[in-house]
Amino acid sequence: EEGLALDFFATYGTHDHATLVARFNGQYEWQCKMFPTAVNTSGVYVTLMSGLIAIFGWDMLLLMAGTDQDAFGRLCGRYAEWIQQYYDAAAECDADVLYCHDDLVWTEGPFLHPDFYREHIFPHYKEYWAPSIEAGKKVIYTGDGNYTQFAKDIAAAGAKGFWFECFTDLKYMTETFGQTHVLIGNGDCRPLTFGTKADVRAEVERCMALGKSCPGYFMCISGHIPANVPVENALYYYDVYNELGQR
Repeated sequence: EEGLALDFFATYGTHDHATLVARFNGQYEWQCKMFPTAVNTSGVYVTLMSGLIAIFGWDMLLLMAGTDQDAFGRLCGRYAEWIQQYYDAAAECDADVLYCHDDLVWTEGPFLHPDFYREHIFPHYKEYWAPSIEAGKKVIYTGDGNYTQFAKDIAAAGAKGFWFECFTDLKYMTETFGQTHVLIGNGDCRPLTFGTKADVRAEVERCMALGKSCPGYFMCISGHIPANVPVENALYYYDVYNELGQR
């Protein structure tokens, strides 16, 4: 009951708008200095569900959602009102591309009924991104797990790109969005971690076979390359990508 009644403004306060804009710009300027040839971005990590996960942890979050889903929906709305101040500031920063990170689902898909997401999550995305879209920025949504069934909802809210793990269906994403949206990811880190060089090549070939025809496809390994990947496999992955990634 205490969690479902949390007042985010009373608990976390508000932030000066100009200060937030300066923080976004400072982070973006650092990226541009460190990686001058990259597509540098800014954005928000704790967008909505990820924010609630960070605050409550999974056990409490699932208990609240399962106990009183209507009250949990209202909690999402109050959090969205609080985090909007960050998106309003991001809309005024110097970055042309913004990431919106939100872990909505698990490996096998949604952990709440899909209707809940469409009533209590995606309308807030549209509100979040409206100032940035009006300012001419592009929003890229990024999330873990399998969010295939929600990709059209996220696009309808205004996203112009997707970052996704190997669990989201690359064939569906390329067929549905490959000619209109940026697509990033889908490489599986398991062949790099536990496989042979043949396994690594097969994984790059799988992604290239679908993504190469899409003008905005960027291959990367889901979750990026963790420290336990053998160095020789990581280097071989890089060589195979450079070999197969040329259009």
